[in-house]
Amino acid sequence: MIKIRGLNKTYNPGEPNALHVLKGIDMDIAPGEFLSIMGASGSGKSTLLNVIGILDDYDSGEYLLDGTPIKNLSETASAELRNRKVGFVFQSFNLISYKNAMENVALPLYYNGVARKRRNEMAMEYLEKLGLGAHAHHLPSELSGGQKQRVAIARALISRPAVILADEPTGALDSATSKEVVEIMREVNRTEGITMIIVTHETAVSKATDRIIYLRDGVIESDRRNPNPVIEF
Repeated sequence: MIKIRGLNKTYNPGEPNALHVLKGIDMDIAPGEFLSIMGASGSGKSTLLNVIGILDDYDSGEYLLDGTPIKNLSETASAELRNRKVGFVFQSFNLISYKNAMENVALPLYYNGVARKRRNEMAMEYLEKLGLGAHAHHLPSELSGGQKQRVAIARALISRPAVILADEPTGALDSATSKEVVEIMREVNRTEGITMIIVTHETAVSKATDRIIYLRDGVIESDRRNPNPVIEF
């Protein structure tokens, strides 16, 4: 699914304030994995997630997503691959404030050229799956934090991506709601077979995953399997 070799990323290269964020990252992620990436602020975990999600370029090394080399793809090709293969879940939800839950979930299908009636039908299906059918016509301002994140998960799922990248998905939630969101992501991984990569600083989140990668100063300090994942908050 994901193959990374010798990945390097520097911001402001050649400048006095150059920042070498990723330093020779090697990583393999198989289809259907449920893993977390941990590290202190500035360790490079969000930059790595952005590179994996084709939101940010890298300087050197190799990155293949489902067999496709990512380096030097055109903007159009990058966007097309990202829309087909990757779903995103963010700490701040990134919902459009003037669109209701159904419209937010349906948005990726709009960019994929799906007709309005069909994309709204599919959005309703995913909202129902996540227990939000009754909130389909509510604006984000009318939803709780947990409901917003479930809308965001539904939006990530609707394109049937190969991988979902979640950047601090529980960072804005209380413990009870965080547990609920992690349980949903675990269930999605098991039932849909979607690779799930979660960037987090919360130990409770990482303990729920099958594999934990720890970054420190742009390098992988440890990469271990978690034989007994538990969802405890």
